[in-house]
Amino acid sequence: MTDLQIERLTTQYRTPLYVFDIRVVRERIAALRHALPTNVGLCYAVKANPFVLHELRGFVERFEVCSPGETSICRRSHIPAAQQVISGVYKTPAVMEQMLAQKNGPQLYTVESMRQFHLLSVLATRYARPIHVLLRLTSGNQFGLETQEILQLVRSRAEHPFINIRGLQYFSGTQKSSLKRLRRELETLDAFALSLKNELGFAVQELEFGPGFPVCYFEDAAFDEAAFLASFSALLSGLRCKAKITLELGRSIAASCGTYLTRVVDVKRSKNQNYAIVDGGIHQLVYYGQSMAMQRPHLRLHPPRTGETEAWNICGSLCTVNDILVKQLPVPDLKCGDILAFENTGAYCMTEGLSLFLSRALPRVALLLPDGKPLLVRESLATDRLNTPDYERKNYYGKADRNFTGLAAQRGLRVLP
Repeated sequence: MTDLQIERLTTQYRTPLYVFDIRVVRERIAALRHALPTNVGLCYAVKANPFVLHELRGFVERFEVCSPGETSICRRSHIPAAQQVISGVYKTPAVMEQMLAQKNGPQLYTVESMRQFHLLSVLATRYARPIHVLLRLTSGNQFGLETQEILQLVRSRAEHPFINIRGLQYFSGTQKSSLKRLRRELETLDAFALSLKNELGFAVQELEFGPGFPVCYFEDAAFDEAAFLASFSALLSGLRCKAKITLELGRSIAASCGTYLTRVVDVKRSKNQNYAIVDGGIHQLVYYGQSMAMQRPHLRLHPPRTGETEAWNICGSLCTVNDILVKQLPVPDLKCGDILAFENTGAYCMTEGLSLFLSRALPRVALLLPDGKPLLVRESLATDRLNTPDYERKNYYGKADRNFTGLAAQRGLRVLP
C-alpha cells in the first residue's frame, strides 16, 4: 500500500481501519498455483478472513465453512453452495437438516466423528439427498476419526446409499515450516489411502490436506518460501495414491493482503520509557505467535520521515498492561496524529482479537479493489449492546427501581436522581 493510499484511506474512513487489497490476494493465489503441481486444487478457509470471500469466487475451487455463522456469511457473499465444504468439529443438527432439506444446498461435508456420519446419513436418507463426504483422519487431538473408525465406515458404506465417501481429509496445525513433518503426514495419509484400496477395494477419489503453510509475521523471521514450496510440490508429486489433491489454506492465502491502520492519540514518558497510545489495540490486532510484543511485526510510519530515532512502546487503548503492540520501536519524532501501518494482517489478525473487551467499537473494513479504488464493506460497529443485559423486554427496570427505592427508604438511604 502506498503512502498516498494510506493518506486517502485514513482521511476518508479514519482509524482504526482494516484494509484488504484484493489485487494482492489474487496475485498470491496465482503465485501458489504457479509453485504447486497443476492438478492441485485450493480450498480457502472462510475463518481466515470472511471479508474477501466475494472477491475470491472463481479464483479458488472451494470454500471451507465451519459454523452456522460462516454459512450465513457465504450466503450473503453469494458463494455457491456447490463450492462449499461444510466442516467443523460440531455440526449443529438443526443447521445440517436445513442444509440437506434444500434442493440446491451444499453437497460436500467433512466427517469428524461417528455421530456426525450417522447424523448426515439419517438426514440424507430422510430427504433423499445424495451427498459426498470426506472422512477426517485424526492427528491425535479432538478432531477427526481414528483409523479403525474410518475402516468401519468404509466397510459399511453400502448401508448408507445416500452417502458417497469421496475421500480423506487431514489437518494437523498451522505455521508448519518443517518439510520432514509434512513428509511424514503425507506419507501416512498416502499409505492409509492405499491400504483402503488394497484391503477393502475402496478407491480414494480425493485427499484434502491442510499443510498449514507458514507466514513470516516478524522482522527476524527468515524463510525461503520458493525453495519450501518446490520441495513440498515434489512431495505431492511423489504420492502413490493418485487421488485428486486439494489443499485447504487460509493464512497462506490471505495474510499478505491486509494492512491495519491505527493512529497515535497520546504520547507520554514514564520511568525513562516512551509510550505512545494508539486508537486500536490487541482487541483488533492479533499476530500468530505474538505475546506481549516480544517480537516486532512488519510495520511502517505515516507520514514517513527520517532523522534521529527514539525507542517507543506502542500501546493500545485497552485498560490492561497486556495491550502492547510493539516494544522499543525506533521512530523519528513520533507525535500524535501519526499513523502506524501494520502489515500481513489479512488472516486471523482481525477475527482472533479480544473484540468485546471494554466494549470498544469494531473498526471499519475497506477493500482495495483490483483497479485501486477503495470500497467500504463494514462500518464501525458499536459493541456495547452485545455486552448489555436485556432487562427492558421484561419491564424489569421499573419493578427493580421501585424495589430498590423502597429498600433504600427502609434503611434510611437517599436515592440520588
